[in-house]
Amino acid sequence: MAGQLWATGSLGGYLYSLELSDTLRNALQPLVKFRQFADAKDFLSIGQKHGQVVTWDVVSDVATQGTTLVETATIPVTNVTISQGTGTVYERANSIPYTGMLDSMSKFEVEQFINKALKNDAKKSLDQMCYDAFNTTPLRVVAAAGTSSTAITLTTNGTATLTNNVGLGKGHVRAIGDLMLERNIPPFVDDDYVGMAHPTTLRPFMNDLESVQQYTATGFGLIMNGEVGRYESFRFVRQTNIAKAGWTNGQSNQAMFLGQDTVAELLVVPEEIRAGIPSDMGRSKVIGWYYLGGAALVRTVAAQATVVKWDSAA
Repeated sequence: MAGQLWATGSLGGYLYSLELSDTLRNALQPLVKFRQFADAKDFLSIGQKHGQVVTWDVVSDVATQGTTLVETATIPVTNVTISQGTGTVYERANSIPYTGMLDSMSKFEVEQFINKALKNDAKKSLDQMCYDAFNTTPLRVVAAAGTSSTAITLTTNGTATLTNNVGLGKGHVRAIGDLMLERNIPPFVDDDYVGMAHPTTLRPFMNDLESVQQYTATGFGLIMNGEVGRYESFRFVRQTNIAKAGWTNGQSNQAMFLGQDTVAELLVVPEEIRAGIPSDMGRSKVIGWYYLGGAALVRTVAAQATVVKWDSAA
């Protein structure tokens, strides 16, 4: 039986030994980062009995902008185009079995530490689910020529064509902000976009900001998990849940820049802890977490996308 056993120290036997501390310590856990930015709230709870695939419509701007008329001219005619986004609902789960003997012999309540470990696992799994949705954005930027400290190159097919050979810096952030504004991407909150990256990816950029005011009075209105500063209408968040992309040159790493209407979380059954029915006359037990839902990028057409990824071809 895989899981927690009394007979093996690392799987349960250590839960009672000579001079054992009264405090049970868990592995260090990061806070949820990407899931907090899945902001398509109309999908917060779609409920059961609605099928596995969820779709939504995205309406474009008018094809031809209105203009002035001379008296004898007819009113012009234009149109909009409608694209459709799709998300799929899946089951996500994990469990830890344990023996009745472990439960009887342990100094600690076995269910207590298993519940905590499973809750931490569920948080990380659902954060990965949301990141995977963000990562489907068609908008990718790299430093121009791979080395510029001020200019960026944009691709709109979900693939970066240049290799980044320079770390993320103030000049790139300004250029990305200008790009997002000129594409009419609405800010995520108030007048601010959100930037997310690993601490080491943000470090050269944050060092550059030591002499720059990183927050204004309005910046304190909403502090998000992992938020470390504000610059050029970006609120920066550090994340460690998602592994680095493994860029070969080691100069930088991936970062996400978010506007509004980013990712839909398709919630059917929220994450919950479940206990299985004991078997073998109560000697075999199991506790697990379960979630039914999914996540999907709301705007997959490049002209309407609201997520920009700082990326690299290698």
